[in-house]
Amino acid sequence: MFSSSKLKAIDFYRKIPRDLTEASLSGAGLSIIAAFAMVFLFGMELNNYLSVATSTTVVVDRSKNGEHLRIDFNVSFPKLSCEFLSVDVHDVLGTVRQNLTRTVRKYPVDSNMNRVGQDVHVGHLPTIRNHGDHHGDEELAEGVGEGAVELGVDNFETYAHEFPILLVNFYAGWCSWSQRLKPSWEKAAQIIHERYHPDDDGRIMLGKVDCAEAKNLMLCRSHHIQGYPSIRVFRKGQDVRDAQGRHEHDSYYGERDTDSLVAFAETLVPVPTGAGTLALEDKSENNSTVKRSAPKSGGCRVEGFAMVKKVPGSIIIAARSTSHSFDAAKTNMSHYVQSFSFGRKLSYRLAKEVYRLYPLLDGVEESLTGHMYTSPHENITFDHYLQAVKTEVISLKSSKDFKLLEEYNFVAHSAELQTADVPVAKFQYELSPMQVLVSETPKSFSHFITNVCAIIGGVFTVAGIIDSMLHSAIRMVKKVELGKQY
Repeated sequence: MFSSSKLKAIDFYRKIPRDLTEASLSGAGLSIIAAFAMVFLFGMELNNYLSVATSTTVVVDRSKNGEHLRIDFNVSFPKLSCEFLSVDVHDVLGTVRQNLTRTVRKYPVDSNMNRVGQDVHVGHLPTIRNHGDHHGDEELAEGVGEGAVELGVDNFETYAHEFPILLVNFYAGWCSWSQRLKPSWEKAAQIIHERYHPDDDGRIMLGKVDCAEAKNLMLCRSHHIQGYPSIRVFRKGQDVRDAQGRHEHDSYYGERDTDSLVAFAETLVPVPTGAGTLALEDKSENNSTVKRSAPKSGGCRVEGFAMVKKVPGSIIIAARSTSHSFDAAKTNMSHYVQSFSFGRKLSYRLAKEVYRLYPLLDGVEESLTGHMYTSPHENITFDHYLQAVKTEVISLKSSKDFKLLEEYNFVAHSAELQTADVPVAKFQYELSPMQVLVSETPKSFSHFITNVCAIIGGVFTVAGIIDSMLHSAIRMVKKVELGKQY
């Protein structure tokens, strides 16, 4: 058994009786200074312990083979309607996907890029197999009664108000599709004219507008005609025009042979009611597949995302159709980029975590976002070349969502190219084979405690040495003053 006297023998901190100690004013001042120094240094050490420590390295991209990347976009085209706007994806591996619809939405916009309606039908247009009669009837009649009536700015409104149904072919003489449609359209017009003669019946009329003629240019633009031929259905009662001079009407995308045109036209013929009026209703349940609402404006905003392989490729936005022609000299691809980004969108909480660990990413503005690219004239292709780098952030938080966060940054170089083909807006992208890896480095609590002890002990010891030296100096001065020299 150890006695208390034996335990006292190993006391490292032996006490000096209070009567043998002497307090001094200089010691009190040094004690206050030392206390403040300890508190200040402790605060600095605590702040350093609580701050984020990361290590940043550049490594080879660790993406797996076949892994896909999400690209989000929101782009407005004030002079390209949604009717034929197509979003296509190409890459160097030969992948070609045209007219994405599942992940893309299109909204009509006016010249100021304000929405003017709901999203348009994004499904694929019906595939037209018969672009005219196989043995076209070249005997074309002119004028009412012998074929389609020729319409223009001088008589379009008159016919639109006179006939309950006005079926109009907006065409261009140089267009091959219009040339193939012409015989069957004229023949269908003759048949409809015979069955529903304007003098005896007058419920339906077939007409045509040559958009290649300068005098009809504004008429075709007012109805947002951008592809040829465009067959439109105008109904009396819906002939009130909006501020842009546009009538509410529908577009026809069905077969173009004579029989199909006549059959479609007859489904539109209004049924007489007992009150002496006409019911403007379709009698066919199949019209929904070939007839859709015509464009509500001449502009379009396309937004959505595309899943692409992690190889160089491009997203192309253009007017595209397998049964229409487009006038390159009248196609304007000016656009405003609301947003364009790579990778999965992070929630506010996750984005905040990324910026906490890697503040350099906070506030970085993408090169394209918020920029307007205006074509000085038609027939200009816009080419955007994007170089993207992935940043992976590894967090120490226990939540599974915070373990590994990805952020993509890119730089864009844009150019305007004069082209003889139909212009497009092309976003070419290339992903860097290297990536930035940011890892949160844990800090040792034992290291923090060691530093705190070092601070307290060090300041206390240094203050004691200074106090001893100061006390000795003061005693020496007093002895000199008393004349006592040793």
